[in-house]
Amino acid sequence: MSNIPGNYRFAKSHEWVMDNGDGTVTVGISHHAQELLGDVVFVELPEVGREVDGGEEFSLVESVKAASDIYCPVAGEILEVNEALEDAPETVNEFPYSDGWIARLRVANPADLDELLDAAAYAEVVAESE
Repeated sequence: MSNIPGNYRFAKSHEWVMDNGDGTVTVGISHHAQELLGDVVFVELPEVGREVDGGEEFSLVESVKAASDIYCPVAGEILEVNEALEDAPETVNEFPYSDGWIARLRVANPADLDELLDAAAYAEVVAESE
């Protein structure tokens, strides 16, 4: 569990959410997800201004192995995307919980964050999948 940040929340589909404390969150994929994908070669970023529902596909990550839809863990409006991933998609592999973030959004309902898994519960999901 050492590679699962304790202050993040997680979806069972392996996306993480970091509460920025100002009504916004940062979203990315977990260390486990990037390991399953292998070397990331392309990230399709969502459109700034787009309204997304929780559980809705909002991004795509392609690796040497496969392409995988990325689902937005909570509903909200996309405020910013990580444009650095256009030139350096491998950042998702190298720094999945920091520089490899995909989008920041304004959360429609902050209570939705409580519905996501904490680090311990997510670690159980990862353990079950191995």
